[in-house]
This record gives sequence, C-alpha cells and structure tokens, in this order.
Amino acid sequence: MKSTTHKPVTRNTIQRDLVLEAVMTLRNHPTPEEVYEHIHKEHPTVSKGTVYRNLNFLVESGQLSKIPIPGAAHRVDHTLAPHYHIVCKQCGRVYDVDMPYQAKLAGKIRDTGGFEIQEHEIVFWGICPHCGKRQWPQTETAARQK
Repeated sequence: MKSTTHKPVTRNTIQRDLVLEAVMTLRNHPTPEEVYEHIHKEHPTVSKGTVYRNLNFLVESGQLSKIPIPGAAHRVDHTLAPHYHIVCKQCGRVYDVDMPYQAKLAGKIRDTGGFEIQEHEIVFWGICPHCGKRQWPQTETAARQK
C-alpha cells in the first residue's frame, strides 16, 4: 500500500490575485474596505470576507505591508521597504513621506522601560495639497471682506 503524504500547499488563488492587483492599481494606501469596493465593482461575487482574508494572507506572507493609522482604519501598502507616511487630517488620504527611514532611531531612546524594540512606525499628520487648495478661496474671500 502506497503512503501519501500531504504537503501544505500555498496556492495563489484568483481572488488573491484580484486583491493584490487592486492594491497595486489603487496605489493610494487603501483600507481593506476600499480594496473590497474596488474589486466588488467588477467582481460582485467576491465576498468581503474573501478580500479581508486574502489581504491578511498577503500581509503575513510579506507581499503587502500593513500601515497602522491611529484612530482610523489600517491601510495596506504595496511598498515593502520601511518608510514613513503622512495622513491628511481632512480627507484621510495617506501618502508616503520622502524621507530616509531612520533604522537606528530606536538606539537613541534613553530608557526603553525594559522593551526590546523590534520596529517602529512614524505617522505624520497635516493637510494634503488637494484639501489645502479647497481652503484657499475661503481664506482669500474672508481677507477681502475685512
């Protein structure tokens, strides 16, 4: 009798390809909900659970990175190299920051409180150029009225 050994197989499913393609196409650090909405437009049979499971798999397997945003939904990123982000306080869009990653930053902490620091994430907050332009006409109008 022949013995069969089942090897765990990690297969690349069509749904996983759709999720990865959506993140790459959106290129805007989407939330899982935004990825789902993007896929759902053309593939309405793909469930939200399927999208979320595949996003988790792609993050865990190192094909995407997860960006934790304090006070908001996390985002996913197709850029895997460590880097920083800036969030618009008005529209919530997330952008990459053009700044070298500070790999030695943790070494500058005087007292870690016993923590062994393994990584860090810095998120900057501000107003994006798009939202800033929407504010200018109101400011100029108010200045003229004085």
